This record gives sequence, C-alpha cells and structure tokens, in this order.
Amino acid sequence: MSERANASVIPFKVEDQPEDDATEQGFIENPAERLQLAEAVRMAEAIVFASAEPVSEKQLAARLPEGVNIPAAMADLQEIYARRGVNLVRVGDAWAFRTAGDLAFLMSRDTVQQRKLSRAALEVLAIIAYHQPVTRAEIEDIRGVETSKGTLDTLLETEWVRMRGRRRTPGRPVTYGTTDAFLDHFALEEIRDLPGMDELKGAGLLSTRMPANFSIPVPPADPEALAEDEDELTDIDLEELGLLTPRVTEE
Repeated sequence: MSERANASVIPFKVEDQPEDDATEQGFIENPAERLQLAEAVRMAEAIVFASAEPVSEKQLAARLPEGVNIPAAMADLQEIYARRGVNLVRVGDAWAFRTAGDLAFLMSRDTVQQRKLSRAALEVLAIIAYHQPVTRAEIEDIRGVETSKGTLDTLLETEWVRMRGRRRTPGRPVTYGTTDAFLDHFALEEIRDLPGMDELKGAGLLSTRMPANFSIPVPPADPEALAEDEDELTDIDLEELGLLTPRVTEE
C-alpha cells in the first residue's frame, strides 16, 4: 500500500505529536468525537447568529449538549469565519458576529449618527477603563478638576460604564468600571487589550515630553471580580442610587 493510501486511513492522525499535544491544539482522532464537535459548532453558530447581544460561554454551555468543549467549538467557528465578510469575535466572556474590520466602510451609510462625547467624558471614560474600579473622587484627583454628575450619567447612558460596587471607605462611594458593550464598541477582546504607552504615543495621543515617572496603569485581569476594598451593590444600594424601584411594604 502506498504512503498516500496509509495517510487516508487515519484522517485525524497527527504525525510525530504526543496525544496530549494534539488534543490541546484542537485535533481529535476519534471520528465520532469530531462529528459531535462539528454538530456543536453548527448549533453554536445558530445561537450566536440569532442573538442581538453577545452570547456568553455560560449561555452556550446551557444550550449545547452536555460535555461539549465550548472553547474548542468556538475556536473552530472563529476559524471558519476568519476570512469572511462577517467575523466571529470574542467580547469579554461572550461571542458575537461582527462585520469584518476592513469592510466597515460599507456599513457607513447605514449607521446612525450618534452624539459625540465631550472631551471631559472621553477623559473620564479613559480613566475608568485604565483605573477601574475607580470612584468619582479618584477620577477628579487624576484629572485635577471636578467631574460633573452629568458627565458620568452620559457615560452610563452609553452603557459603556457601569456602577460596579462601593468602596470600603467613609461614605462608601460608588465605584465605576467598563462593560462588555465598551469592549464590543472598541473591538477589544478583553480589557487588557487596551493600548499601552508605546501604542498611545505612536498614535499621537500622548506627548513625547511626558514626565519621567509617568506610567499607564495595567487594567485588571478580571474586571468583573470585586477588588479587596470593594463591596458588591445590594438592593438597598440600588434603591438609594435610583437603579431599583423601592419596595412597597404592606401594612
């Protein structure tokens, strides 16, 4: 039997590669497992396509057959769409279909003209993104000027910023952080993909005459996790902040 014929007998065989390495790189030698993964990929494609919002891996796990390797299925689906007009992109811990970046100009006629953020709002947004979790007083300390409630309200309305907790300090000030909508809008897979100092300088967004001790803070690895000095917002907090309708007690 020829060498070519031998190769066709085991279509999923990875030559000269340990079994563990092959599995880690997404190769599955068992045809039945491969078919199961392929069907899971089709199902995941349908779920994400039909959703108006990014779909989290937790939501996918709840709807796909038990035991499906979600990361492997999404990696396969992402590769399938890599060179198409629509790409599968990761948004935090969720997935969504988006127009390929190089074709965004085709959608310009269909986009709704949105109100531009003021310079103050952009400054506050940048501070929240890099310094989260951060309080209003901390934002003002970094900017060196007072931050109006209207500026924060505008950012909350865009749904790029959220109230995430309360700082364990006198007065228990509210802490702010970014959302998955922020990642989605700015085409970031995770918050750590924010540009660093060299990238900001290269884009002309930072002066070349920065102080010697100037540095860009590193965003948290898991922006969803509460900081050590931060408490989760309770229903009472939400009522106080006007984010939850007060409960009516029956006499």
